[in-house]
Amino acid sequence: ILDLMSQTSGAVRDATTVSGLEDPVSPFSGGSSGASAGAGLLGPVDIQDLAGALGIRPTKTLGQNFVHDAGTLRRIVRRAGVLPGETVLEIGPGLGSLTLALLEAGARVIAVEIDPQLARALPVTVARRMPEAADGLRVVCADALSIDGPGALGLTPADAAPIRLVANLPYNVAVPVLLTLLAAVPSLEAATVMVQAEVADRLAAPPGSRTYGVPSVKVAWYAAARRTITVGRTVFWPVPNVDSALVELVRREPPAASVSRSQVFAVVDAAFAQRRKTLRRALAALAGGPDRAEAAILAAGIDPSERGEKLDVAAFASLAEALAAVDSPTTPDAQEIR
Repeated sequence: ILDLMSQTSGAVRDATTVSGLEDPVSPFSGGSSGASAGAGLLGPVDIQDLAGALGIRPTKTLGQNFVHDAGTLRRIVRRAGVLPGETVLEIGPGLGSLTLALLEAGARVIAVEIDPQLARALPVTVARRMPEAADGLRVVCADALSIDGPGALGLTPADAAPIRLVANLPYNVAVPVLLTLLAAVPSLEAATVMVQAEVADRLAAPPGSRTYGVPSVKVAWYAAARRTITVGRTVFWPVPNVDSALVELVRREPPAASVSRSQVFAVVDAAFAQRRKTLRRALAALAGGPDRAEAAILAAGIDPSERGEKLDVAAFASLAEALAAVDSPTTPDAQEIR
């Protein structure tokens, strides 16, 4: 593969954008036509051979677990509803397993990869295994948590913005990455992400359930979420210690509120900071005292003895409005993404 990177670099330069690297290449011109079934997806041997040739040793720090089962990859793409010609955002493409499956379906792919070596190798892998789809790939070498808008993806107003997020998200940053992208890329209409099974439960949990918490509420601000299929650990290399699951999200309008998202999220953070506390006690610091907190909670039509785990995102928005109305002391905005 290293020799191939040198041999095919000219062809890749004509087809693919790699931004965020010292040696960028020319912008891609349009969508791919897809590849014949089974032509270029990576199998278990391919994954390990490619990692070995690149000197890649998967790390827990970057949450690197590469999918090597073609059936699983195609199932993810089908579940995501990817259509030919659509622009799809992928986070953490790694060695290119899911990237190739998306290109095979005829999508144009914007792939954000934090590892410079993997970002350089991805266009070469695509050019080798699926050359007819290479012009549908744009690689951005960046930390997904730094994405603050379409411009960070190298897009101009004339470019087609991604409408779907399809990704095998690194376990250790799945929630903050998802929240970052939902906030920063408003063109995203839907997302299908593979995460740790426990995280999938939290993202899709309804109010009152055991797993309902901060991620559940914050994701619900942007989208309706549901957990779908479970993915066994044996389709990954290296094999993780836990199972994974797909979460499907469909964007919707946030609750109507006169306060900002950051104000609502500040209330969410405070309500869940200590799960056993009633809202009256949990929001006392934010409101400037327990009496002020109780007044705001009552004004929002909520029982002050209730706990945050019972409130849906619309109730948190109403509560944030009520807190603002009682003229609570100015407090620093809570960190929106955790």
